[in-house]
Formats: sequence, C-alpha cells, structure tokens
Amino acid sequence: MGQAYSGHKIRNPKLEIRNKFEIIMTKYLKHPNRQNLFLFRISHFDIRILRRSMWTKWLCGISHSALLIILASSGLIGCAPAQPFDTPQRLDRGLVLVLPGIEGASWINEGICWGLADAGVHCAIELVDWTMPGAYLHNLRDQERNRKKAEEIADRIERYQMSAPNRPVILVGHSGGGAMAIWVAEALSPGSRVDGIILLSVSLSPGYLLDVSLGNSRRGIVSFHSRKDWVFLGAGTATWGTMDGEHTASAGMAGFDVPAQPGREGTYRKLFQIAWREQMARTGHAGGHRTSGARQFVKHYVAPLVLADKWDRAVMKTILSDEQAATCPTTTTK
Repeated sequence: MGQAYSGHKIRNPKLEIRNKFEIIMTKYLKHPNRQNLFLFRISHFDIRILRRSMWTKWLCGISHSALLIILASSGLIGCAPAQPFDTPQRLDRGLVLVLPGIEGASWINEGICWGLADAGVHCAIELVDWTMPGAYLHNLRDQERNRKKAEEIADRIERYQMSAPNRPVILVGHSGGGAMAIWVAEALSPGSRVDGIILLSVSLSPGYLLDVSLGNSRRGIVSFHSRKDWVFLGAGTATWGTMDGEHTASAGMAGFDVPAQPGREGTYRKLFQIAWREQMARTGHAGGHRTSGARQFVKHYVAPLVLADKWDRAVMKTILSDEQAATCPTTTTK
C-alpha cells in the first residue's frame, strides 16, 4: 500500500536554500547603498571554508535570470560606443587590447580605454569583445568556445607583430576578460610573446597555474586583487564558478597561489600581485568589482605599467606611491 498523505508538505532543502538566496538578492537589489552592502559576511569565514562548503554546490542551480539581475543592477550591462583609439597612426606605435568581462562591452571597459588614453598611452587601444551578447552564463562556463576565441585573438596578435615588428603588445583584462588574457598568452605560437599582461579583478581560481602565460609575456603579469570584491568574486564565483570552472573565491579577490616547487621561482618572479589599498579609493576604485576599471584608477595605476619599459618591484613601488598618483599626467589624449 502507498503511504498515506499526512497533509504536510515534503521539504526540498535545495529549493529552500535557493529561495532564501533569492530573497536576500531581492533585498540587496532594493538597498539604496547596495555597492557597499555585504551580501554574505565572507570576511567572517576562512576562504578555504568557502571553497569547500556544500551550499555553494546547492546554489549552482540559481537561474540565469538571477545573474542577469545582478549584472543589470550593478550597471555592468550596456553597449560601449565606438573607440577612437585604433587609428593607423596609433597602431604604428603599438597595441593595447582591452578584454571585457562576461557582460561584454560596457561602461567599465570603456573607462579602461579612456583612462589609458588620459595618461598619455599613444599606441592603439582596442576593446575586443569576445562574448556572446546576453549569454552571461555561457560566456562564463563555455571553456571550449572561450579557448577558441583566445586562439583567434592570439592569431591576430601574431599577424599584427608580423606587420609591425618590435611594437609593444599589452593585454588588459577585466574579470572574465582577465582569464581570456591569460588564455590568449597561452595560445601564442612558440617564439611569440606579448609584452605584458594586466589583470583587473580576474575571474580565475587562485590555484590556476600561470607558468605558460608568464613565459609568453616579456615583462610578466600584474594582477590587481581586492578582498572587498567578494560579492562577485567571492560569493559569485563560489556559486556560478570561475572562468576555469572552479567553485571558489577568485584570484581577483584572494590572489594567486604561488607554487613552492623548486625551479619555478624564476618564472613566478614576473608575477606582481597588487592588493587593493585605501589610497586607491581617491582614484575611484572603492575595492569592489565594478570600480576596478574606474577611469581615474586606470590612469594612475594601470597606464604607468603600459608606459613602463620593464616591470620590477621598483616600478611597482613607484606606481603605488602617493607621490606618483599626485604627479601622473593630467592631460586627456584625443
């Protein structure tokens, strides 16, 4: 005989957690100061607990529409106007490729391009939108497609280097675009290299190995990260995953793990990790995800890296000094 109906609803723990999460998200989206509101008090927990906790697996079923709401409410979605920085005259001086996050062209990466130009970067600055419009989770999770897009961008870089030898090529990636910058460097043919890679709030797992990309970058890799970016790169990537498919806090929040194996110290000497600090707030970067591409922040902290002939600890110290921020060029390049 079948079990008699008791009149009580059958509990579904996964559905209950999902509903509670969506209630929290609704309250967050309605909050007048949502940029500074802590959705999850991750600071009260060790990052390692976040990486292993069971609730992150349960929350993976949250719909694409929830992610769309978060991106839209944070101002990350929106088409950027055409860039005026890819003229033949600029291309003759060098090339900076700006790779956006999973939202595609938006005001954030538009600000990155303008911030570079404001500081006197006279080479071509091009926004390369590698995403599928509106397919945010697809852009995040489809590693096969993303790797192919990285190969296409790498091929384009090599063709540019053949037509304009000895011109610098710099990759600047924000969020998911940071992962794309790493994969572009990995996809370069043997003997081909870019001059440098700059990561802003990168959406890669902290344990992702950078040996190949470091080897394919003459100056190395500079990664800006912030513990305050835990809504998107803490709770967000623990829930939906990083670009490399790990459900964990991202390196853009916690920093990359540096391998301790003997013989790899030389390679990782070219990895420069810069943690957010209070002085950066004066240039518009409040430590959160969307402000890591702020125009003034890029002008004072990112552009000097593009303009530098080499990267070392002395250069990083100069860029991070208050004196540097005060003396950075103020003219706007048209």
